[in-house]
Amino acid sequence: MFNLFTNYPGELAALGTSLCWTVTALAFEYAAKRIGSLALNILRLFVALLIFMTINLILHGQPIPLDAGSGVWFWLTLSGLVGFVFGDIFLFQSYIDIGARTAQVIFVSSPLMTALLGFLLLGEKISPRGILGMLIVVGAIIWVILGKTDAEASRAPEKEAPILEGETPGSPNGTTHGNPPHRVRGIIFAFLGALGQSGGLILSKIGAPHYDPLQATEIRVIAGLAGFIIMALMLGRIAEPLRALSNRSAVKALSLGAFFGPFLGVSLGLFAVQRANTGVAATLMGLTPILIVFPSVLLYKEKLTLREVLCAGLAVLGLTLLFLS
Repeated sequence: MFNLFTNYPGELAALGTSLCWTVTALAFEYAAKRIGSLALNILRLFVALLIFMTINLILHGQPIPLDAGSGVWFWLTLSGLVGFVFGDIFLFQSYIDIGARTAQVIFVSSPLMTALLGFLLLGEKISPRGILGMLIVVGAIIWVILGKTDAEASRAPEKEAPILEGETPGSPNGTTHGNPPHRVRGIIFAFLGALGQSGGLILSKIGAPHYDPLQATEIRVIAGLAGFIIMALMLGRIAEPLRALSNRSAVKALSLGAFFGPFLGVSLGLFAVQRANTGVAATLMGLTPILIVFPSVLLYKEKLTLREVLCAGLAVLGLTLLFLS
């Protein structure tokens, strides 16, 4: 077991990220139905920032890593804006245009984009066995998403974005039904969402290849929070987070999600890309649509289908190939 942690620290951290985002997905779904997506994103990043400031004060003697250097701040700020804000704005707008299920299938292209960007910008390479493992994992994720209803698909990770149009407090991701009026735009936006996710990971590795993951992620959170606040001001919706504080159950849920998402999950994700191939790490971090099946069965008494069992088996096969590569 010790050799496993020694030989595959980045890959295991990426798997841990998927587990964290599974908890986050359930917590944020509950909160978003009650306070809306924009308020959720601002409050969860604010709570995460408080956690980071406390932990970094204890570990490093300062609440904010002001000594990180201008270069690290630049790249990680850019990473936070691209990953937390840019990518998820387009992803969640694509939910409105083409529905969550189709958008999630397109978004699964993110690991492949990350691998391509890693090859072009960082010179990273993946063995043929690793590429096969990635394709199997991505295929399993697509298959399980295609087998969901729209309601089930909305339980995929509500990562980090406000909705630009069509949001209602009872619809956490603004999914529409019927014939989507902006199908081409929705497809393009879903790819841009995937590109934002990939770009955020690559920029993190460029800006902080060896920097402390907790301090690095705090910088990303600060940038993301600032971006969402500016957006709320531009949309005239800055009062929404303040009103949301009166909903105690939602605040408890988003606090839980903030711990497992922007704090622990994103920190593990940055640790993963620092110590593993970014394409492999992104693939492992994208397993949440499969992992979330099992808590959904326990919490919501949903029926486990044969498709989901087969997808889980395929994912394990793909993971095995990734680790062996």
